[in-house]
Parts: sequence; C-alpha cells; structure tokens
Amino acid sequence: MSYSPYSVSRSIVWLVLFILSFPVMTNAQNFYAVPVKTIDGKTMNLADFKGKKILVVNVASECGYTPQYAQLQELYKTYQNQLVIIGCPSNDFGGQEPGTASEIVTFCQKNYDVTFPLTEKMGILKNTHPLYQWLTKKTLNKKADAEVKWNFTKFLINEDGTLHASLPSSVSPLDDDIIDWLSKK
Repeated sequence: MSYSPYSVSRSIVWLVLFILSFPVMTNAQNFYAVPVKTIDGKTMNLADFKGKKILVVNVASECGYTPQYAQLQELYKTYQNQLVIIGCPSNDFGGQEPGTASEIVTFCQKNYDVTFPLTEKMGILKNTHPLYQWLTKKTLNKKADAEVKWNFTKFLINEDGTLHASLPSSVSPLDDDIIDWLSKK
C-alpha cells in the first residue's frame, strides 16, 4: 500500500492541530484553571471562589426560563456567604440572548436586580468555551459527561472545585436538591 504525499501531509496537519489543542484541554482539568472573562471583558479568576459552592448557569434574556433570574438572585442573596452563582450568557439556544454585553447587564439589573457575576457571552454548542468543555466532558471534570439541552441548565460545583451534578433547565434554582446540596458541608 502506498501513500500519496498529499494524504501524508494532511495527516500530519491534523496531528499537529490535535497536539496543539491538547495543552488547553489538560490545563482545564482543574476547574479553577479554566480561563473565564466577565461580561465587561475582565479576567474572572475562578480560584477566587475556592471554598465556596458554585452554581454555573447558562442564561438568556428572551427565554421561557428567563424568570429564573429572580430565583437565582434570591438564592444568591440568601446563600452568598457560601455560594457563588456565575451566569453565562449564550445565544446558542434559539438565539434567545442576542443582546450586547451592555444590553444584557441592563436587562438583568433592571428586571431582576441581578448582583451575581455574569461572564462574557459564551459558545456552548458552537465554539464551545473552555468552561463548558470542562462542565460537559468527563475526561476533564472527572465526574460525568453532560449535555446542555437549553438555556438555564445548572451545574453545581463543590467547594473543592469538583463537579457535583448538572440539572436541567426545568429545575428551579430553589429546588430541594440545590438547597440540600447547599446545606451539606
């Protein structure tokens, strides 16, 4: 069997691309090392949240689940000494977060008095952000593969940066499973 120079070159290109992407994946195996930017473009250092539980949720302002912002804010206000909520705007589900960063912030503050941190707009289905790679791939989070099916999917992160669980959009932020998780030391 002979190989053409073209097929060998193409194989080498794919191998190089794979190898170049590998360090990003291995560095992200630690939740706290995942690079994240705030909605205003500043670095969000996840390590600042060590010792607290973290709820990561993909959010959108034009979704049937958008009223969950109020419950998320209530949860954050009630448990802010032990919980950080990180809202991650995404336009990947039905184009339901078309706004600019400024429009998203204004919407959240005006309608729901949101004070928990928001990230830059993130790709989840397309151009998947490293945070969502970590949340959804067992090879990175060491717990489970997960699928984000719609806006307001929730991921619970323990105080040590390990993935506890993922919950679908239909689960309220004030659900007993979340409150029970927050009550455990």
